Amino acid sequence: MATPVSTLTELFLKAASYNKPDCLLSKVGGTYQPISTAELVDRVRRLSKALRDLGVEKGDRVALMSENGPHWPTIDFATLCAGAVLVPIYPTLLPDQSTYIARNCGAKVVVAETTAHLNGLFSEELPDVKQFVLIKGESSDPRVITLDKLIEKGAGVDVADFEARARSIQPDDLATFIYTSGTTGTPKGVMLTHRNVASNVSSGLSVLHIERKYMALSFLPLSHSFERTVDYCYFLEGCSIAYAESVAAVATNMVEVKPHVFVSVPRVYEKVYSRVQEGVAAGSPIKQKLFAWAVGLGRLALPYRLKHQSPPGFLGLQLALADKLVFSKIKARLGGRFELAISGGAPLGRDIAEFFWGAGIPIYEGYGLSETSPVISVNTRENVKMGTVGQPIPGVEVRIAEDGEILCKGPNIMKGYWHMEKETAETIDTEGWFHTGDIGEIDPEGFLRITDRKKELIINAYGKNVAPAPIENSLKGSRFIGQAVVIGDRRKFLSALLVPDFEALKPWAEKQGVHAADNEQLVADRQVRELIAHEVAAVNAHLAGFEKIVAWELLPNEFTLETGEITPTLKVKRRVINQKYGSIIDRLYAEADKVGG
Repeated sequence: MATPVSTLTELFLKAASYNKPDCLLSKVGGTYQPISTAELVDRVRRLSKALRDLGVEKGDRVALMSENGPHWPTIDFATLCAGAVLVPIYPTLLPDQSTYIARNCGAKVVVAETTAHLNGLFSEELPDVKQFVLIKGESSDPRVITLDKLIEKGAGVDVADFEARARSIQPDDLATFIYTSGTTGTPKGVMLTHRNVASNVSSGLSVLHIERKYMALSFLPLSHSFERTVDYCYFLEGCSIAYAESVAAVATNMVEVKPHVFVSVPRVYEKVYSRVQEGVAAGSPIKQKLFAWAVGLGRLALPYRLKHQSPPGFLGLQLALADKLVFSKIKARLGGRFELAISGGAPLGRDIAEFFWGAGIPIYEGYGLSETSPVISVNTRENVKMGTVGQPIPGVEVRIAEDGEILCKGPNIMKGYWHMEKETAETIDTEGWFHTGDIGEIDPEGFLRITDRKKELIINAYGKNVAPAPIENSLKGSRFIGQAVVIGDRRKFLSALLVPDFEALKPWAEKQGVHAADNEQLVADRQVRELIAHEVAAVNAHLAGFEKIVAWELLPNEFTLETGEITPTLKVKRRVINQKYGSIIDRLYAEADKVGG
């Protein structure tokens, strides 16, 4: 593995020395085209000089709102080497959300991928911004310069001066803000230093077998700390990084790029598994029996697969045949050169993990948060256990508090939340322990298992954080909705259980000629459901895509203290509701899946 680094600028200078002809790859004109290390380094140097010429000084913030691509590390490294702080903004955010982040961080320069992104950012005043930069397309707006023209302005850079500035960056200097939604819905700027992220990269590489010859496919948003930190690992190790065209195109891009390694949230693995199952279901009875036989063998061979060993005797012979006849076809979907994948951002279902491991496709599940840069623990080649998120990475301590909460300490713990001293103090105690908000346990071998969530925050199947309270409050803003509970932890979209405000609904229904004998008939009525659908749609219109309510159900009875669904202070007991209405929730997702939800 590569030598550990203490700053991300030191990481970049090491990566710059590898001189790879295919450092980065991206789709241009229908085919993947390589970008050499030399070309990347040249663009980073010139952009870094241009940013400084714009007045970007040490500690200033540069906001970046863009999908993945070669421009992403260019802007990132140019910002870091100028001593500034990169602030990613999810490109899918609505204008009020993106402008909040740009304003809150005090960005001096804002870089956006498209004119649509820029127009959203122009919707409100951003007094600190000195320059807007457009990555793709052209703009006649005098406030805007294209990325290519800005890079041109950096011509004539003094290489020695650039390197001296990059080497002057200290481990405790700020590197990035990662904005994450709190339980109140107000985004919090997680302040990460160079030491925070560089230590995570160095520790991660010490336990994960990533080799310089590997081709990596990058498709999780680089705005997410998980993909970004892993991409830093690729750079430091000297791997080639190919950027997927989009998440929708990942299956196609895998076959084109033939990656050795990638990281993902569970939803992508679930989709691959579903496609395999659909293919089998459409096949002949003989193919279905062959597949079931192979999967059964894979599960029997799990103890050996986990140790990267071939089973002895007849089981080994059968497994070799299953690999050739069945599992090789699954590996072909991943490009044929697959070595390992990492899962994070949300819990990976044990059935899914066992299926892939049984097929000889190792997926190492890990755990972390933006506040921990992000990795806390991960399963590795030498130490892997199903149903756990692995052992803590080197340098990171984990312990379980008296109430079961997972606490973490190490060089990866954030500096704090930007301009939120109270929230920082509530999260990092006086002894330096970071309180994750998750409930877990550590087994005798040191493997960490997540058993529950202490905080209300929903993490969907794509690893996106969603604060349910603001959405529920918006739903309850309708005069016809009395109670609302948003569901979506580990799910691919949000749903909601809604209880009407019967005092408002019944008079409305009577005016519409709806005659219901009881609440059950009332909530099942077509006109009532159309009314509620309209109310939900009105709320969805003001939400980002991943926050929208895709499916919902009307309940005939209110949540009460007596029935155990709410606390004396009227807070919803989510765990109770998930259990009590589990069959309804499962039906909502099953029906939505049938219609492509």
